[in-house]
Amino acid sequence: MKQSKRFQVLALLMFALLVFTACGKDDTEQNQASGNSEKIKVVTSFYPIYFLANEIGGDAVEVTNLISSGVEPHNWSPKSKDLLLASNADLLLYHGVGFETWIDSFQKGLDKNSKVTVKAVSQGIALIDTSQQEKQDEHTHDNHAHDDHAHGEHADDEHADDEHADAEHAHDEHAHDEADHGHSHTIDPHTWVSPKSAIKLAENIKLALVEISPEHEQVFNENYSELAKKINALDEKYEQELEKLSKRHFVVSHQSFGYVARDYNLEQISIMGLNPNSEPRAQDIMYIADLVKQYDVNYIFFEELVNDNLAKMLASEAKVDTMMLHSLEGLTTKQEKQGENYLSLMELNLQNLISALQ
Repeated sequence: MKQSKRFQVLALLMFALLVFTACGKDDTEQNQASGNSEKIKVVTSFYPIYFLANEIGGDAVEVTNLISSGVEPHNWSPKSKDLLLASNADLLLYHGVGFETWIDSFQKGLDKNSKVTVKAVSQGIALIDTSQQEKQDEHTHDNHAHDDHAHGEHADDEHADDEHADAEHAHDEHAHDEADHGHSHTIDPHTWVSPKSAIKLAENIKLALVEISPEHEQVFNENYSELAKKINALDEKYEQELEKLSKRHFVVSHQSFGYVARDYNLEQISIMGLNPNSEPRAQDIMYIADLVKQYDVNYIFFEELVNDNLAKMLASEAKVDTMMLHSLEGLTTKQEKQGENYLSLMELNLQNLISALQ
């Protein structure tokens, strides 16, 4: 009788062990299937970096973008949930060069026990200092205004000095307005609009991923190589197609296409400054309208995430049409549903530039 009870107890123990082992195995298989336990958690500041990190990281990464579709990055500010998300990540990637004006305070707000690595991905790109161009444009603008308002062949020197001082003061106020609402310096941060810069961004993202997870280096290198082929092919197409065109000037609402202009020998004329929330002066609008006629511009470009009122107003004033030029800062919900991505929008930008410059 005692022996029978002993066997029963032993059988129950064996059964419990089998159930426990099976449950543990199911949980393990489920985790492996989802990949969440092994994937590198990457958080990105805005869409272009999100796209590139996904393409290079592939199945080895789980990438989350801080800014939702349809949100203009200049108007976005982080919340406590974003700090929590980044604190629990392995890697936080941001662009740098002053685009993410919130990044310094954001890093200070990360959990003190967070082990996240923070990397800017714009290192190594030759940057554009817009202050030099602004001085040149202001000089031309002042001369233009002087020619329009002078009462004789030679204006009074003192009066001209006063006008120049007023222009300087207005320019300073405009710059101060931009500092209050976004970019706080004259370096153009919008590097990602050019395929030539995109290659460097992608390389920096790959290196950051390898640093975090060297065991996946081969995968990252292979994925980067495939992506680089696509970007280089697009770069070559930009060069070949834009070189054929006789017109070189294009007008945009927001000064965010300087790297395309520089890299492919074009001239950007912008209604607003580096920050799309800045307000141009009335004389600036009149001056740009004159440039539209001078350079035989047929289209005023606007962006999908930026208010297009000024572009439409200028187009109406100059009797020309408007056209979309994608800033690539983010996808609209419609673009996301249609399956558009960073590279396809770069292709669309090229086609629209070709149409406008013919």
